[in-house]
Amino acid sequence: MNNINQNVILFLKRFILILVTYQLSRILFFFMNLELFEGFTFKIFIGGVLFDLAVISYINFIFLFFHVVPGNFKYKTVYQTILKISFYTVNLIFLSTNFVDIIYYRFTGRRSTFALITARGMENDTIRLIPSFLQDFWYVGVLFIIISIVLWKLIPDPKDTIVIQRLTKKDYLKKYTYVVVLLVAILLVGRGGFRKKPIRIVDAVEYGEVNNAGLVLNTPFSILKTLFKKEDIDNTHYYDSKELSKTYNPVISIKSDEAPLRKNVVIIILESFGNENIGRGQTPFLDSLITKSCYFKNGFANGKVSIDAVPSIISSIPSLMNNSFISSSYALNKVHSLPKIFKDQGYSTSFFHGAFNGSQNFDEYAKVAGFDQYFGKNEYVGKDSFDGKWGIFDEEFLQFYAHKLSTFKKPFFSSVFTISSHVPYVIPERYKNKFPKGTTDIHESVAYADYSLRKFFETAKKQDWYKNTLFVLSADHTSSGGDNETDQTNIGKFKIPILFFDPSNPELAGVNEKNFQQIDIMPSILDYLHIKTDMVSFGKSYKSKENFVVYYLQGTYHYIQDDYYVAFTDNKVIGLYNWKKDVLLKNNLMQVDKPRVQKAEKFIKTYIQSFNERVMNNQLVI
Repeated sequence: MNNINQNVILFLKRFILILVTYQLSRILFFFMNLELFEGFTFKIFIGGVLFDLAVISYINFIFLFFHVVPGNFKYKTVYQTILKISFYTVNLIFLSTNFVDIIYYRFTGRRSTFALITARGMENDTIRLIPSFLQDFWYVGVLFIIISIVLWKLIPDPKDTIVIQRLTKKDYLKKYTYVVVLLVAILLVGRGGFRKKPIRIVDAVEYGEVNNAGLVLNTPFSILKTLFKKEDIDNTHYYDSKELSKTYNPVISIKSDEAPLRKNVVIIILESFGNENIGRGQTPFLDSLITKSCYFKNGFANGKVSIDAVPSIISSIPSLMNNSFISSSYALNKVHSLPKIFKDQGYSTSFFHGAFNGSQNFDEYAKVAGFDQYFGKNEYVGKDSFDGKWGIFDEEFLQFYAHKLSTFKKPFFSSVFTISSHVPYVIPERYKNKFPKGTTDIHESVAYADYSLRKFFETAKKQDWYKNTLFVLSADHTSSGGDNETDQTNIGKFKIPILFFDPSNPELAGVNEKNFQQIDIMPSILDYLHIKTDMVSFGKSYKSKENFVVYYLQGTYHYIQDDYYVAFTDNKVIGLYNWKKDVLLKNNLMQVDKPRVQKAEKFIKTYIQSFNERVMNNQLVI
């Protein structure tokens, strides 16, 4: 057999071995996250193979060249050894990201992208949490090591019977032509075949429901596809400016004939307190507070990670990019945020987060948003309460927070972000076995955080500022702990508790059925306090007649209007569901209600265009 053909066969054997390994990692990904997906169909398998072929082709393009480049030098033992080790190492590094996402996907709901793993402010958090992940999910590490060893053992070696050939110029010309053809072929596989455009992340929905896109994709593909994309935001132009403002305009006016209420405002952002953790025995205090508050039963997060929640809640900026606004190059854009508005009203402003200073870039964003002061782990004063991983335990940090609020000039606006119900879910030793374990890993730490919240309010009630304070409580996002089918739908993945509590106003109470999202918090607070302002907000006040919610996850926009949920990707609507009646989103109504589809498509397009244009052109203020 021709030597070059033998090398092509050698490369193909190695290539197929990697492809099989990717399939194995997908099977593990599925079975370890069964509750997150609707099933593993043959169509998903075919789609998965297509995406695997694409990314393996890109990664191994250079190795094909080194396998078949003409010349007798490549038959030397040293060359073949280096080639085998390099092939193994590079492919193993990319393969490892699939195993990382076996666990990480539970928290983010998406395959990791380059922006997600390199986000500013996340580096130190990641390093600190790796030991906990390895300890809690050791079995994934063991599986990866076993597969790594087996993979090395199975990588085929070149045949010993290679006949050294003397090549003429004509031979070299033929062989290089052959090599070029092979390289073009592998690039064709890498782009997903004969398509108008190379295969993209959003194309995963062609092979499964939106909820199964993460199963079709693989993590190396998501990373490589976002590697050289500075920002995942497009210069979208669906409509001209006149048509755009007619359909949707994010400039809103808060008007009132009454004088502004000079109330303190405290926003408490609760780590991972999604709806799946509420009313199930872990949160007795929050459950009781809900009965005394204006509770938005249909509350939604605008993102799936903590770093998305702060700009949404504080600045009414939704998370409509694959990377977070805080960690993007747009993070320094001018924003008309709550602390700036309140400072104009004579308020003192502060932001508290019990984790290490710099965690998730919250300290930097606090400056951009206009807070006077930032308090992190470094600024904490009190007894030693470091959890050994993440920051200061919630009980002690919230007590520090309550007392610190009493030192501020009034009125004040302040926000605190809890941390104890975050991976690795550490609670103080003295409380071991005190709280209900629940059914998932997070539940005990949620119960501890709820207890800490109770203690905070007990202390706050004793302070002179308490009765003149509006408290706003919101989860940052849902957790990975949902154990009901509804928790895993594209509705359930974003449902969170949001409540407004004013101790001096018993009329601000009851269940509100409005579709309400984190970006609605800012205009709603201002409206409640009668603070007149014109602002750019992609949300709406709780007093508004509008009843929509928009959130985004890895290529798909999710739009809720009244009782209907719409999935929009690749410039078109792909699903319409009555989410109140069809809670598991099984009955697609696109063909039944085409007028609603057309109306929804126009709204979501104008919403996306308005957001993209204003972010790219630094027009988030009037």
